[in-house]
Amino acid sequence: MLEKIQEYIDNHQYALIRSEISEMNEADIAAMLEDLELPKAELVKVFRILPKSIAADVFSFLPLELEQEILTSLTDNEAAHIIENLFADDAADLMDEMPANVVKRLLQQTTPETRRDINHLLQYPEDSAGSIMTVEFIDLKENQTVTQAIDKIRVIGPDRETINTCYVTDQYRKITGTISLRMLLYGKPDDKIGDLMEENVITINTLMDQEEVARTFQKYDFDAMPVVDSENRLVGIITVDDVMDIIEQEATEDIEKMAAITPTDKPYSKTTVFETWKKRIPWLLFLMISATFTSNIILRYETALATYSVLNAYIPMFMDTGGNAGGQASVTIIRSISLGEVEFSDIFRVLWKEIRVAVLCGLTLSIVNFGKLLLIDRVSMVVALIVCLTMVVTVVVAKMVGCLLPMLANRVGFDPAVMASPFITTIVDAVSLVIYFQIATRILGI
Repeated sequence: MLEKIQEYIDNHQYALIRSEISEMNEADIAAMLEDLELPKAELVKVFRILPKSIAADVFSFLPLELEQEILTSLTDNEAAHIIENLFADDAADLMDEMPANVVKRLLQQTTPETRRDINHLLQYPEDSAGSIMTVEFIDLKENQTVTQAIDKIRVIGPDRETINTCYVTDQYRKITGTISLRMLLYGKPDDKIGDLMEENVITINTLMDQEEVARTFQKYDFDAMPVVDSENRLVGIITVDDVMDIIEQEATEDIEKMAAITPTDKPYSKTTVFETWKKRIPWLLFLMISATFTSNIILRYETALATYSVLNAYIPMFMDTGGNAGGQASVTIIRSISLGEVEFSDIFRVLWKEIRVAVLCGLTLSIVNFGKLLLIDRVSMVVALIVCLTMVVTVVVAKMVGCLLPMLANRVGFDPAVMASPFITTIVDAVSLVIYFQIATRILGI
C-alpha cells in the first residue's frame, strides 16, 4: 500500500490517493503518512486531501512533531477545524508543546467552549491526572429516567470520549454515582437513574501523579475513571487509552534512567546526534569521575599486587560479578517499587531476603570457582581461598547495595530508576576491590 500511495504522489494523482486512503483505518492512515518520505509541503498536501470527516481522527494518531508541522502549515481556518474536532485532552497536549504566539493565534479561531476546555486542562501540573484527562464525558442526574438518559446520549454521545460509562452528578456537579450503558439498556423506560446507578464510585484527584493513575487503573481494571477536584466535583475522565500511553511513557523513562541516559520525549529516530550526545554525556562524565576511586584503591594496594601478581588476574572477575549481582537486585527492587509491591516500610524484609539470596549465589559461585582455580588455573590453596571468600562477601554486599539504594532514593523523593545498574556497578566496583585487598592482606600478612 505504501509503495502504491508513493507512486500516486510522484505522479500527482491526488484523486486516486483520496479514494485509496478513504477506505483505510484512521490509525493506518496516520502510520502511512509518518512513513512516507516526502518534503513537508507535499506531506501537508496529502493531509489536506483527506475527507474532513476523518482528518481530525487521523491527526490525533500522528506523532506530536508531525502534528505541529502540519498544523503550522495549514490556514488558520483549517487548523481551527482540526482543533475543534480533537478531544480536549489531545488538543491541550498539542497546544502545550507549541510556541505561545502560535497557540494564541490558533485559539482565536476556535469557539469559546473549546478555548475554555483547553485552557482548563493546561492549568494543571504536567504529568498530573488533570493534565491528561478529557472533559468530554456524559453526566446524568438522579431524577432522570432511562428514556431521558438515552435521548441525551443520542444527542451528545458522538462528541464524547466514551459512552460506555455515564456519571451521575448533583446540582453542585459533585459525583454521586455511575451507570453503564448496559444497565441503561436493561432498565425500564421509566426507571430513575438514581435507582439504577452504582453509588460506590472510585475517583481520581486532579493532582494525582499519572504513574499512580496507571496503578489505579490496573488495580480496578476499569475502562474509564472519573476525575474530581478537591471538592469532589466532577471535572473530567481518564480513559484506558490514555493510561496505555502513560505506561509506555513511564516505562521508557525508567529504562533510559536505568541505562544512565537523561530521559527524552522524542523517539530515537527523531533525535539528532547532538541531542543524543547531550542526553548521554552527563552520566558518562559522572560515572567516569566516580570510577577514579577504583584507580585510587588499586594504587593504594600496589605493594600487595606487586608481591602477589597473581591477584591482578581476578580483579575484573570481582568487579563484573559484583556489578551484575547488584544490578540484578536493583532492577528487581526498582520494578517492584514502580508496581507498588514494595514500600520503604518493607526495607528490612527485602534486605533479609536479598542477604539470603546473596549467600546462596555467592556460595554457588565460590564452589564452582574453587574448582576452576585449583584444576585449571593451578593457583595455591591460599590464593583460591582468598578469591572464594572475596566472591561470597562481594556478592552479599553488592545485593545489599542494589536493594537498599533504590529504596532510600525513593524514600527521599528521587526516582529509584536512577539507582540502577551503571550507578550500582560504580559503587560495587570500588567496594569489591576494598574487600578483595583487605581479605588478601590479612590472610597473606602483607
